[in-house]
Amino acid sequence: MTPGAAIAAAWIVWLLTWVLAAGWSARTASHHDLGSESPSRVLTLAAIVMIMTSYWPMGFGVLWVSPPLVGWATLTLVAGGLLFTWAARLHLGPLWSSTSAPTEDHRIVDTGPYGIVRHPVYAGLLLAVIATAAERGRVEAVAGALVLIAAVSLRAKLEERFLRRDLGDDAYGAYRRRVPMLIPFAKVRT
Repeated sequence: MTPGAAIAAAWIVWLLTWVLAAGWSARTASHHDLGSESPSRVLTLAAIVMIMTSYWPMGFGVLWVSPPLVGWATLTLVAGGLLFTWAARLHLGPLWSSTSAPTEDHRIVDTGPYGIVRHPVYAGLLLAVIATAAERGRVEAVAGALVLIAAVSLRAKLEERFLRRDLGDDAYGAYRRRVPMLIPFAKVRT
């Protein structure tokens, strides 16, 4: 098996288990305007398509070829990123939701992965997709990673706005001052 095939397999396993676990979440207490989530969802879908096309023989071009050792190292980063998403989801438990709407028992969780970054699922996905693009070395993969970075940035900022409103600017603001948004150990701006 090649590093590229192993990375594709890791993504497939992650996606299947993520979708299968979708029913394991709390009921939402209210619904936000789902239209506000549409831009990030459209960009995410576009990024997925771009990255998937990097596995097709024909495409826009190869930017670089990763040596096997680099390929296996990127697999380690992909696996680490995907495992971090699962650690975050499991730590959040039934409070996790696929939408930005608050759940019935909504509260700030600032332990585990949420003590490292405020959006650990997004941070893990970004690590995994950047590592995937680095291994693929194709225009489509790099473009897909850049589009996903934009999608996650939009989504995280939207969620931040909802969390400040739903949990209170004082309480959520204190969490924001302690914990970086997406990059672990990054200096937090006040």
